[in-house]
Amino acid sequence: METDTDTMECQMKRKLSAEAFDILWELRKSGQLCDAVIKVENKEFPIHRNIMSACSPYFRTLFTTEFFQTNAKEVVITGVSADIMSLIIDYAYTRSAAVTSDNIERLLPAADQFHVLGLVNHCCDFLMSQITAENCIGILRFAKNYFCPNLEKEAYRFLMINIADVIANSNEFLQFDIEEVCHILSSDSLNVKNEKIVFDAVIRWIDYYPVTRKVYIARLLKTIRLGLLSKKYFVEKVKVHPYVKDNEFCKPLVIDTLKYLYDLGTDEPRTMGMCCNIAAPRIPHEILFVIGGWSGASPTNIVEIYDTRADHWAICDIADRAGPRAYHGTVTLNQMIYVIGGFDGIEYFNSVRSFDPITKEWKEVAPMNTKRCYVSAVVLEGYIYAIGGYDGQHRQNSAERYLPAKNQWSLIYPMHEQRSDASATSLNGKVYICGGFNGQECLNSAEVYDPETNQWTELPPMRIRRSGVGVIAYQEEIYALGGFNGLARIHSAEKYCPKRNAWIAISDMLSLRSNFAIELLDDMIFAIGGFNGVTTIYSVECYDSTTDEWYDAANMNLYRSALSACVVKELPNVEDYMDKER
Repeated sequence: METDTDTMECQMKRKLSAEAFDILWELRKSGQLCDAVIKVENKEFPIHRNIMSACSPYFRTLFTTEFFQTNAKEVVITGVSADIMSLIIDYAYTRSAAVTSDNIERLLPAADQFHVLGLVNHCCDFLMSQITAENCIGILRFAKNYFCPNLEKEAYRFLMINIADVIANSNEFLQFDIEEVCHILSSDSLNVKNEKIVFDAVIRWIDYYPVTRKVYIARLLKTIRLGLLSKKYFVEKVKVHPYVKDNEFCKPLVIDTLKYLYDLGTDEPRTMGMCCNIAAPRIPHEILFVIGGWSGASPTNIVEIYDTRADHWAICDIADRAGPRAYHGTVTLNQMIYVIGGFDGIEYFNSVRSFDPITKEWKEVAPMNTKRCYVSAVVLEGYIYAIGGYDGQHRQNSAERYLPAKNQWSLIYPMHEQRSDASATSLNGKVYICGGFNGQECLNSAEVYDPETNQWTELPPMRIRRSGVGVIAYQEEIYALGGFNGLARIHSAEKYCPKRNAWIAISDMLSLRSNFAIELLDDMIFAIGGFNGVTTIYSVECYDSTTDEWYDAANMNLYRSALSACVVKELPNVEDYMDKER
């Protein structure tokens, strides 16, 4: 184990090393004690051979082998420009370099040519920070050419995640050859919420050079999970497209797809050999976890996982053995899940549990300062906020926040209202909380917290009183859904527009529900489970703002209310959470 003394010694060594490099840098600039000159084009660079040798095996070989005369002073280097060599020499002395968008395409190859591996990594880090939908394919190719595996992996990951934007906006995508485009579009990791996106990509790629590329249509159709398209779309858009209709090799694929799509409504087992490929869901890049809640006559600790690509729920064997809880908060931060406060039917909790979905381990972390059942939990800028709630005796207007790095909760300024059974979200650096119950009545009030001023500000009231409400930030607005108005469970929904400082009604949910879970997934709002006034429910629905419509999603396995949910993105072991029968 490293001791404080070891740490101090390491810090001292780094400080002395930096000071030594600073001195040598000053000596080089003044030309003192230099024992060689590197000449590039018409420019001379006085250097210290030992410094250049320390940064690169190329220069170490150049300056230490018998081919270099110890009394020689000048080395002429070709194949690189003077400004790039200046940056390489700068890096040798300072371990930093002024990498820019203008010089990166020359600097990285030169760093690779002269085996300055630290500078290669520095260039790769710069390129990682610059990846966009427009340039990720170019960076991917660049990384392959110069064997930068980490950069290649990151560029490919970005391409998979943002494929819809790449297809729509990248001209580099159109430069793919047939092997490359098939490899990309057939990948299980392709992040498309609808296979229409892949069909559009195929057509866009062919349209770029239709005369030479349309012959590949049958091969390209096989990259699309055609069985996941709707019958209407396949018949009206794919089957009749001129590239498809006019190609003989497409006919068997069209027939098999139609048979599969029309067999969906029958109970007969499918025998098609291609069935598993034609409708195989792709791997999700986000996993929705639903934890705990009230099921039947008692709370539960059962965890369910939703796979958005398969539209399928599965019970996952990762329940917290510390016990069940309901009316709690669940958030995710840095791929860790935190379960906050709640109630087990007897005890009100201030305890907080964390779950690592990579190692699958549960841990107890620092408890809150206050017991909080019916708590509102949210993440903002690296902090977890726990707001309001009920401690078994009093409704709370207090709030606190947790910093994982310090494993510590600290109180923040209290709200204007006492609130339990409210719901909170974050948007543009602020925390919003809406509705709830103050002990006497259901609330329609809302307020916003600014961490820079540590103050809460009251917002215009919602149009309807809502306790057991679901609140979430979506498309730069605050959505408040469902809940209990003091008389009945409701399915109405509204949104707050910060720019207009006003609440606006949106389409009603399909189901009455309060005390449900709410999350964003695939750029849609998911409302999960809850209580409809008669019974707990397991139904799930999702909202698309572009159509202002709600759609049914697959039902959970368990009826439950007072549950909580979170989404974890980009898990390296995502396949561990996918149903084996998907």
